[in-house]
Amino acid sequence: MAPNMSDLNTTSLAAAATTARGLAIDAIHKCSSGHLGLPLGAAEVGAALFGQTLRFNPQDPTWINRDRFLLSAGHGSMFLYAWLHLAGYELTLEEIMNFRQLGSSTPGHPEYGETPGVEATTGPLGQGIGNAVGYAVSGKMAAARFNTPDHTIFDHHIFVLAGDGCIQEGVAAEAAAFAGHSQLDNLILLYDSNDVTLDAMAVKTQSEDTAARFAAMGWDTETVDGHDIPSIITAIEKAKTNDNGRPKLIVCKTEIGRGIPEVAGTAAGHGEGGAKFADSARKAMGLPEETFHVSESVREYFNQHGETLQTGHAEWQRTYAEWSQANPDRESLLTTALNATTPADLMEKIPEFDPENKLATRAAGGQVLQPIAEAMPMLVSGSADLYGSTKNYIKSAGDFEPQNGTPEGRNIWFGIREHGMGAIMNGIAYDGMFRASGATFAVFADYLRPSIRLAALAHLPTIYIFTHDSVGVGEDGPTHQPVETVSGLRVIPGLDVLRPGDAEETAGAFAAALQRTDGPSALMLTRQGLPSLNPAKIQTRREGVQKGGYILKSEEGTLEVILLASGSEVQHILAAAEKIGPGARVVSMPCFERFDRQSLDYREEVIPPDCKKRIAIEAGVSGLWWKYVGDNGKVIAIDRFGISAPGDTVMKELSMTAEAVIEAAQ
Repeated sequence: MAPNMSDLNTTSLAAAATTARGLAIDAIHKCSSGHLGLPLGAAEVGAALFGQTLRFNPQDPTWINRDRFLLSAGHGSMFLYAWLHLAGYELTLEEIMNFRQLGSSTPGHPEYGETPGVEATTGPLGQGIGNAVGYAVSGKMAAARFNTPDHTIFDHHIFVLAGDGCIQEGVAAEAAAFAGHSQLDNLILLYDSNDVTLDAMAVKTQSEDTAARFAAMGWDTETVDGHDIPSIITAIEKAKTNDNGRPKLIVCKTEIGRGIPEVAGTAAGHGEGGAKFADSARKAMGLPEETFHVSESVREYFNQHGETLQTGHAEWQRTYAEWSQANPDRESLLTTALNATTPADLMEKIPEFDPENKLATRAAGGQVLQPIAEAMPMLVSGSADLYGSTKNYIKSAGDFEPQNGTPEGRNIWFGIREHGMGAIMNGIAYDGMFRASGATFAVFADYLRPSIRLAALAHLPTIYIFTHDSVGVGEDGPTHQPVETVSGLRVIPGLDVLRPGDAEETAGAFAAALQRTDGPSALMLTRQGLPSLNPAKIQTRREGVQKGGYILKSEEGTLEVILLASGSEVQHILAAAEKIGPGARVVSMPCFERFDRQSLDYREEVIPPDCKKRIAIEAGVSGLWWKYVGDNGKVIAIDRFGISAPGDTVMKELSMTAEAVIEAAQ
C-alpha cells in the first residue's frame, strides 16, 4: 500500500538525510579518502528507501522475502553504510568511524559477507546493475516455484542505485536489455542523474536520452526531483505496485556533493575534494560541532519504523509457517537450496560412459548435466546464444521466459551478452537459492572476466562452462583458438579451473564444481573428440579430478620420468609412456587449484621431489607449468597464437603430440 502523503513524516526523513550527509562527510574527512559526491547528492533517495519504501528487517538481514537493495555505484559506499547504520543493521557508529581502515566492516567499496545488509560486492561500475538483474531473475524463479494460490512466499522487489558511470558501462546495457526482454517487473533502477562524471561534466562524454533508451528496451521510466522526498516515495511505490511486465527506471535528478557549496554540482564533488570544507558544510546544514552525530529524533524515527517493519516480517513468518505445513515438499526443497546442500552421492548419479566411444568433453558435459540437473532441481543453466555448441541445455527443465509465461524454467537464454551473463549469474548466486551456471566459448571468457573475478572475490559458487578450449577448435583460426585463456583464468585467486581429459574426468569435474560452495569453478571443455583414457580406472579418474591431480598410470619399474598434462593432451602422455618405457609415470592434472590445496604428503606422492625428470604438455601457454616440472623439467606448450586449419593439423603443427613428448624425454 502506498503511504498517505499527508501522514508522511517528511521532517524526520529530511533530518535523516542531513544526518546521513554528516556521517559521510565525517567518515571521509577522518580518513582523507573516499567519495562524497553520491552520499551527499543522493541522501534524499536514501531517506525515501530506508526510511519508508524498502521492506526489510535489520534483525534478520537475510530474510528471504526482503526487498534487496544494491549500490551499483560502490564508490559511494558511505551512502550505504550510513543508511544501514541508521536503519538499525548491526553496523555500529564505531565502524562508521573506522571507514576504510584495516579490519573494519566498512571497506572502501561494499563487500558481500563483510557487512550486514550488503547484498553484493560492488565497485567496478555497472556490475551492480547486472547483479540486480540476477537477483530479479532469482526472485521471479522463486515466486514461480514456491508461491501457491493460498500463500505468497515471494513478492519482494530488487532495487539498485546507479550513476552515470554505471549506466555508461556496456555490462549495464547488456543486463538492462535482458531485463526488459525478460519482463522483470520486480526490478527498480534508481538513476542518480547529476550530470557529472569523475573527470568532467557528463556532457563531455554523453548526450543520449537515457530514459528513452531504457524505454526502447522495454522499461517503464519516470523522472523525479531527487531531492524531493515525497516525489521519490510516490515514484517508488508506483513502481512497486505496477506489475505490468516492465522493469522500472526512476531518473532522480540530483546535485552531486549537495551540502558543500564549494564543490556541489561539479566534477570536484565526486571524490574527497569537498571534505576539507567539512566544518563549514556541517555548520550550514545545522549539524552540531560534534562529529558523527545522530540526533535522538532521528534514532527515534528509525526505531519506530523498525517496529513497523518487524510487524510486516512477523506477518510473513505466519504465512510461511502455514505454507510450510501445507507444502512440505516445497519447504524441503527451499531449505535444501538455502543451505547450499549438494547430494553426497552426486557422482554416483552420473552413468559410466562407453569406453569405446571417442567423445568431446563438451558432449560428455551435456550428458553429465542431465542426471545432475535431476538430482539438483535448483540448478539453472544459461548460455550466451550457444546452447547448440556448448551442450549445456537441461532437457527436462524448460526455458526461463517470464514474457512467455514460464518463469519457472531453468534454461536461461542470455543472448550474445557474455559480460551481462556473468554479472547476472553472480546476482542469482548472491541470492542464494538457485545454483547458477552459464556457458560460452573459452575464447570469450575475457568478455565476462570482471564478473568471474568478482565471483571469486565474493566466494560465489557460480559455474562457468567454457567449450572449444584450445587450438583444437581448428578451422575458425586464431581468433577463436584460445591459447592464453586457460592459464589466464588460473591466475584468478579463488577460481577453480577444471580441464578434464575424457568423459569420465568430465563427470568428476562437474561433480567437483557443484560440490564446491565457497567459490566459482570454470570447466574447460573440448570441441574435438577424446578417447577414454584408462577404461579400467573409471572411479580413479572421477575421484582424481576432485583432488586436482592424480596418478593415472604408475610406473612399472624404477621411477625415471613423470609426464604431466591436462585435458586433451593427457592422451598424448599416456601414449608416450608406452614408448618411453616402464619408468614413466603418467599424471593427469585437471585442476591446478585443487591439487595445490591437497596436503604436502599427497602432492609429493603424486610428484615425488626426488624425480627431477618431468615433462608437461598442454595446448596453451607454458608459464604456469614450471612450478610442477621444476628447473630441470620441460614444458611442451603453445606460446603463440594458433593457425587456421583443421584441428588435428593445428595440433600436430604446434607439437601437441605423443611424439613431441617422447622426443623431449629422450
